[in-house]
Amino acid sequence: MSSKPLLLLPFRILRTTQFASALPVYQNKRRHYTFSLKMSKDMDKAGNKIERKVSTHLLASEKHVAESVKAIKAGKVIAVPTDTIYGFACDACSAMAVNKIYEIKGRNLTSPLAICVADVSDISRFANVDGLPDGLLDSLLPGPVTVVLTRGDSSILDKTLNPGLKSIGVRVPDYDFIRAVARGSGSALALTSANFSGQPSSISPKDFEHLWHHCAYVFDGGLLQSGRAGSTVVDLTKLRSFKILRSGSAREKTVQVLLSFGLEEEAL
Repeated sequence: MSSKPLLLLPFRILRTTQFASALPVYQNKRRHYTFSLKMSKDMDKAGNKIERKVSTHLLASEKHVAESVKAIKAGKVIAVPTDTIYGFACDACSAMAVNKIYEIKGRNLTSPLAICVADVSDISRFANVDGLPDGLLDSLLPGPVTVVLTRGDSSILDKTLNPGLKSIGVRVPDYDFIRAVARGSGSALALTSANFSGQPSSISPKDFEHLWHHCAYVFDGGLLQSGRAGSTVVDLTKLRSFKILRSGSAREKTVQVLLSFGLEEEAL
């Protein structure tokens, strides 16, 4: 009776020893599996982030106009090149989208936004052009000029855009892509510089890379050569006179055109 435990002791010791020696291998395999699984998930997440980043950064070309129009109609903000600088654009008649632009830029809600339309002939839908000399707007636009006009009672702009203001800045950029987007949207685009409020204007998508994630799409037109001055802003709300509100990139040419139509310049 006393010998049985002695006979079984080596067997028990052997089984315990074998299990103990195998345990680190099992644990190591489990750790390796867990680490590999976590690494795989992290890689998937990183890949998805990269894929999303790549899929929303597109060339500003004709083949991508459809994506931009769809985003605008969905009330989203896109980044686009113009004939001056890069801008944030959205449906000017969507209060939600307009508010989104203010949030992205950290801009004061009392600072007005300009609008962009596809063609000079579209301006009368959104602003009052009565009293302007025939051919004046066609001589200024398309081009790097923002004309400030009265809205008038016939304007189809939503009242939530620049509330309390009776005037509106209008652009027709000399850039086919953004004009195609405006045309396809069937509306006007609210347009402002693609930067954080108070920061330098952007002439490359890289300049506002930290704001890309706010946009449905960033349309890349490469490095813009016009500089960071932006458009020349001219007030045409008074008959037979004009006032340059911002010199911009085309002041001299703009003044020449306005004077040639018999308008007199007002001092600021």
